[in-house]
Amino acid sequence: MPVSALESAFQSPKLKLKNRLVMAPMSRYFCPDNTPHKDVVDYYAKRAEAGVGLIITEGTFIHHPAAAAYKDVPYFWGEALNGWKEVVDAVHEKGGKIFPQLWHVGSFRTAGTGWDKKYPALSPSGVENSFSKTVPQSMTQADIDEVIKAYATAAKDAQDLGFDGIEIHAAHGYLIDEFFWASTNHRDDQYGGSQENRNRFALEIIQAIRDKVGEDFPIALRISQWKQQDYSAKIAADKDELNAWIKPLADAGVDLFHVSTRRFWEPAFDDNSTILAELVKKITAKPVIMVGSVGLDSSSFESAGVKDVELAMQGLADNQYDLIAVGRALLADAQWLEKMQAGELQNIRGFDGDMLSRLE
Repeated sequence: MPVSALESAFQSPKLKLKNRLVMAPMSRYFCPDNTPHKDVVDYYAKRAEAGVGLIITEGTFIHHPAAAAYKDVPYFWGEALNGWKEVVDAVHEKGGKIFPQLWHVGSFRTAGTGWDKKYPALSPSGVENSFSKTVPQSMTQADIDEVIKAYATAAKDAQDLGFDGIEIHAAHGYLIDEFFWASTNHRDDQYGGSQENRNRFALEIIQAIRDKVGEDFPIALRISQWKQQDYSAKIAADKDELNAWIKPLADAGVDLFHVSTRRFWEPAFDDNSTILAELVKKITAKPVIMVGSVGLDSSSFESAGVKDVELAMQGLADNQYDLIAVGRALLADAQWLEKMQAGELQNIRGFDGDMLSRLE
């Protein structure tokens, strides 16, 4: 299966990559003191050495006491920044580029987690999280201001450490996505109601980051329709609503949209055969990363066999999107690209859920 479209260089006004392959962010839970150590450094460097053009790290918690929800996930502040510096340097040494994914979990936070175990979970309007069963507190203006500041500080730290850009995690039902989604945002102030208002929190984060890092540092935004607590969820029911949601984010300063779907080839809306990544690219005129079961025959986290990437390559060649993110397939086989290039589909390891229990 030829992958020539994936091998071509990518260039935008703020980012140059040697190819179109992105390592998707995947939580690994191998930082027991919330700091990347040698095994984490080696994990990322191994993918860069095997040809990945851009690595987006696992989600890493910004410095806000309600940001963290899970054990052994890295922080992006304090001592952990020294570990991230080692990751950056190792990836660059192997010829790759790297963004950290900056994360606040919102209502996914459960009691007794993070560095301030008494701090409550926060969300736009205190709606119970049907996945975590957490009933969070509704955010005050002071809470909103503090989170915005934490995102901006993390982005500046990333720039100072030598990262090549940052990704804001605004997908999958976490905090920023909770503001986007009408089902979790019931506010009656300037952050709730219309899509314009529900975008405001994200827009203020983007602006605060831009004020800190300047105009030339790339900002990527990961978005999704689906949520962990509802795979059928849709923020936008049609193309007009999608435009109202996405276009202001592009205008605010997002340079790259990372469009997360469970199966990239599925149409965005029932009455339209166009996939979500292509629609976002058309609306924003910005580069788009496509992701969603590339290289695997299933979206399951139990197991998935290897699949050719002809359909994904065709979309890239047809300019439906600009970059392709690969997650579980790269987790299973660091040499995924090299084996694809050699036509050795039969030698690529499939994904097995047991792989999540080790870092290699």
